[in-house]
Amino acid sequence: MSYRFAPPLAGLGSADPRPLSARHAADAYDATGTAYLHYADGTGGQPHEFSSRYAFADRTLWSRIETSLAALHASGRRAIRILDIGCGPGTWTVRTARRAAELGFTAIECRGIDPSPGMIALARQAAAGLESATTGLSFEVADLHSALASEDDHGADLVLCLYGVFNHLAAPLRASAAQALARVNGGTLIVTARSVGSLPTIYVAGIEQAAHYVQDNDADRMEVDLADGTHLAFDSHLFRASELAALFAPHCPVRELTGLDLFHSRFACNPAWNPAGANGAETIDRLARLEQLCSADEVLIDSAAHIMLVAEPHL
Repeated sequence: MSYRFAPPLAGLGSADPRPLSARHAADAYDATGTAYLHYADGTGGQPHEFSSRYAFADRTLWSRIETSLAALHASGRRAIRILDIGCGPGTWTVRTARRAAELGFTAIECRGIDPSPGMIALARQAAAGLESATTGLSFEVADLHSALASEDDHGADLVLCLYGVFNHLAAPLRASAAQALARVNGGTLIVTARSVGSLPTIYVAGIEQAAHYVQDNDADRMEVDLADGTHLAFDSHLFRASELAALFAPHCPVRELTGLDLFHSRFACNPAWNPAGANGAETIDRLARLEQLCSADEVLIDSAAHIMLVAEPHL
């Protein structure tokens, strides 16, 4: 089956209120469905295990989320409100809710939003059985701006906006998106985005599933032909760390700006080429030490797989 999605400028004036960038990205994620889930989130297993190709970045990101949860709990708080903007299949929402419960929070409210109906359906499946007297999760189809418009100022203790969300925002929407995220943050805001020097991705599935792809950095547009004949076209902008920080700095104190995975993806073994165990524990240890030395370097940060921004509320 083949799909042809309209270019980003098509459909102006249509009844769909979502921004065009959100709609076309949503179409792309809907088309790949569970392929994105397996590509981005690995093979599953325990909630705090990381098995995707971005496992090192995931572990680094998770350490920041855990630190935020633990600090809030240590302050005496037992109620927590979490927003996951662009939640995809709900993996990070569910992980965070489970960890909050493990830490002893007794009133946990999580809201996940995504413009892709397919991703929201997967998120609801992932959260099935997690609802309890202390934990409530809700997932809804919405774009970033409309979802945050209903949120109170500083109403969330933890705000997540991870991986491709900001990459898929059209240029006129980025500044207002940063302002909206900063406005609702009452504790910790964590944003990640693909960098200008990152290895190639097609976002919605593993790159090996693409017959052809082009990232047009002048037009901020991604064109992908999947191996099954599906054609996708959606907004895709690659960030420099300074550019991402400049969006948020007017609205909130930026506490941390770091690169996620400068080396690990580039040293990853390919089972079609490398013998088993080619990069052993000693290699992994040295890569981890390199990450610690270089992840905040003002030049090297733009070659990480993702850039992570951690911000505090501007109260």
